Amino acid sequence: MLDDSDILRLYKAGQKEEAFNQVVKNYGERLYWHIRHIVNSHEDADDLLQDTFVKAWNALERFRGEAGLYTWLYRIATNEVLSFLGKKRVTADVSLSQEPARVAILLKTERSFDGDRLQRLLRAAIGTLPPKQQMVFCERYYNETPYEDISKALGTSVGALKASYHHAYNKVLEYVKSRIDIDY
Repeated sequence: MLDDSDILRLYKAGQKEEAFNQVVKNYGERLYWHIRHIVNSHEDADDLLQDTFVKAWNALERFRGEAGLYTWLYRIATNEVLSFLGKKRVTADVSLSQEPARVAILLKTERSFDGDRLQRLLRAAIGTLPPKQQMVFCERYYNETPYEDISKALGTSVGALKASYHHAYNKVLEYVKSRIDIDY
């Protein structure tokens, strides 16, 4: 596995396809799960990952290297997800009160998701969060990404991200607590 500087050297040396293949190899799975935790659907996550890589391919020549490749790709993927969710909400005209039921139905019918009841509740609860809170929550909860890295990717302050995660965590906890009888 090549590091970012080696990948960029390959690209600048004219071995663009090899460099890009290395980008996909290094970061594809991690980006897939970043997207998948938010959109819940394997098919949508695959499509958004492909869109992310197409945009990255078209923009790699302009990559300035001010951040790491993953941070740059994460930002592209995040923008793709936010755009997708915005379009989906507009075209489906789904109100926020209907969102948990929509996510629950999606999770029950999703072939590749075989989580138990608590996992389904957690995913449904995450589905009720606003898109940016979903991203912050998923990055911290599933990937344990440091706030500083999320801050670079989203262009937001660490303090704002901590507040966003705190609010998301409390919303998720309340959602789950309201649907099962567990002592916390």
